[in-house]
Amino acid sequence: MYLAGKIFLDIRKISSTNSMIKLEYFERGDFGKLMEWIQDDELLMNWSGSLFSYPLSVEGLEWYIEDVNDIDNSDVFVYRAVDVANGNLVGHISLGGISKKNRSGRISRVLVGNTSDHGKGYCRDMVLAVLKIGFEELKLHRISLGVYDFNIGAIKCYQKAGLTIEGTTRDSLWFKGKWWSLVEMSILEGEWRNNISSTGANETVQPDSIAQ
Repeated sequence: MYLAGKIFLDIRKISSTNSMIKLEYFERGDFGKLMEWIQDDELLMNWSGSLFSYPLSVEGLEWYIEDVNDIDNSDVFVYRAVDVANGNLVGHISLGGISKKNRSGRISRVLVGNTSDHGKGYCRDMVLAVLKIGFEELKLHRISLGVYDFNIGAIKCYQKAGLTIEGTTRDSLWFKGKWWSLVEMSILEGEWRNNISSTGANETVQPDSIAQ
């Protein structure tokens, strides 16, 4: 659901940890937390590819939120993820590359910030929330993402959210003397509908509009 041109989502007890994740628009006030999370250039490359330079800076992030998060005009939506149970900021995710003609979009820059929060189900909840926005609010037909093949935890997270591996772009990035290969994954709207129907997620996931 969107209100005054804003899209948010609240996931209620959908993960195995019964956590409640709320996606809110990523704003300038969140720059510090993101910079705190990205502690080295390898993590930055894994998270964003060559989009940013290490170390992250306020100046370097300013352009990232330009012309985003406008339901009528933007082709990129950038979110912070908040655990509703305790109010903690736990992650970051974006949905971009939106083509109205092809009804497609691409998930990128997925990050569960603190290592102590890994394995709690936040990743899956964040991806499910973005998929719900993409398929139900933006009426997309296909949503894809790319993940480096050594990031096994992320691949398992995306598979749990319903995405399918399509193939691998081999040796697509040269970083610190090694080649990185990119695994391409995607999910179609029909697969999403089938997933929420078979799991009952449609009953447990409730959209929530939040005025800011």
